[in-house]
Amino acid sequence: MARRKVTVTALSERLSFPLTRRLRTALCVAAAFAAVALIAWHLVLGARNPDLTTMDQQQFLAHLEAVITHGLREDNIPGASVLLVRDGEPIWSAAFGSADRERRVTLSTDDVMMAHSISKSVTAWGVMRLVDQGRVGLDDPVVDYLGGWRFPDSRFDERAVTVRRLLSLNAGVALGPIGVHYSPHETVPPLEESVSGDAVRLVREPGTGFSYSNSSFAILELLIERVTGRPFAEYMEVEVLHPLGMLDSSFSWDPSWNVPLGYEIDGSPVAPFLYPNRASGGLFSTIHDLGRFAAATIGASTADAAPATLSVGARSEMHTPQIAIPGIFGVVADTYGLGHFLEQLPGGYRAVWHGGQGLGWMTHVHAIPETGDAIVILTNSQRSWPFMARVLDDWSRWIGVGPVGMARITVAVTGMRILVGLLLLVALWRTLTVFVDLADGRRRPAFGRFAAVWPRGIELMVALLLAGTVVWASQQDYLFITSVFPREAPRFAASLIAVATALALSALVPVQTGRTASRT
Repeated sequence: MARRKVTVTALSERLSFPLTRRLRTALCVAAAFAAVALIAWHLVLGARNPDLTTMDQQQFLAHLEAVITHGLREDNIPGASVLLVRDGEPIWSAAFGSADRERRVTLSTDDVMMAHSISKSVTAWGVMRLVDQGRVGLDDPVVDYLGGWRFPDSRFDERAVTVRRLLSLNAGVALGPIGVHYSPHETVPPLEESVSGDAVRLVREPGTGFSYSNSSFAILELLIERVTGRPFAEYMEVEVLHPLGMLDSSFSWDPSWNVPLGYEIDGSPVAPFLYPNRASGGLFSTIHDLGRFAAATIGASTADAAPATLSVGARSEMHTPQIAIPGIFGVVADTYGLGHFLEQLPGGYRAVWHGGQGLGWMTHVHAIPETGDAIVILTNSQRSWPFMARVLDDWSRWIGVGPVGMARITVAVTGMRILVGLLLLVALWRTLTVFVDLADGRRRPAFGRFAAVWPRGIELMVALLLAGTVVWASQQDYLFITSVFPREAPRFAASLIAVATALALSALVPVQTGRTASRT
């Protein structure tokens, strides 16, 4: 051992510089330079974005097609359909990519697709139709309309759950089960099974705050059936979908449809499926039909049947803020109306929108009633949030109202990339300093020996925590972070493993203390 020390010392003297100090300085400078370069690179990329407000319609559509084509390839998304409404009129629609990758089936704008939680906005129209007719009161307890149905026992007053609070996700109802779905060829359980037990339990005081809840809309589905005496899907077709010209849309499965496959985050295909309750996410529709719905949402005069379907006052009520939105949803929206997210834009305009996410799908409708603009995006992939955010960002800037809140996802993606780069630099710096110190004789393997026990213990605990978190995350069926960062999440996991490895190495090859040196 002493011989190795002499050799290392002699090597250091022969090189005529203090190995540790100079290399550490070089590493710190290199790491700082790399960090600055990484941040500058992302800022330069952002600065390259053209001035979209100066583009005419033809120029922007060419730009949008390029953005969509690049985005699908970059984010590994099989397919997307996009439609634009301008001055209340659909001006452009197109489909890109695949409906079925394995069979090489091209996506079409005529394809019937799964709308998922956009269904909530459409269902809200159905409920407000009953309000317009005087058959339902917004501020009445919902149990008054449900013919003996009651909420499960809880410490909260069920009569505080009004129709308005259910529509505004302010009723205190549980989220409801996630991932429960059935093949179109299976028998779907009756609605009554979906609105029972813990699925519809009151988990907070009604009226005290926003809480996303699929079960709230399941209860509204039951409300429609009990009040009208008709199946929910039939009522919605007759009273909402067909009057709006949405003739290719339905809450019931049609065997004649050729619905594209959805694709999970890892690229696994997902066949079309049905939810046990349909009001919250069970709508099937085309990009053209949802364009008609978007036009009706902004009150466009071209939606001839819209005034007869729903009064101006009812539409205005749906777009009136009911409850502030906290937490993660509050990053992209300010308030929730009746079945619609709402946000106040920089130019003073109000955006009305809803997105949808389910196994293999992500969808979005964004409308600006004051300007007559809207956009519909349907994708058959759960990797689509960053892609949709870029499209929404460019669209909102082009029409002069942006950026919309969803565009913040693009900022978050940039931040995540920078964070991953910094974590990798930290891991590299820590690993290199360990080897430099080892070569300089300041560190030694110390398995079971006394060597600054507390610093080593902390490093090992942090390393195990980081590694354990990554292992736990890899076992989960769904994580929100992987939806927002489908490309960056695996890189983030790898960077955490790199940091954990560097910390473990540092703990196992610690800096020698005076007590350790005296024992050697």
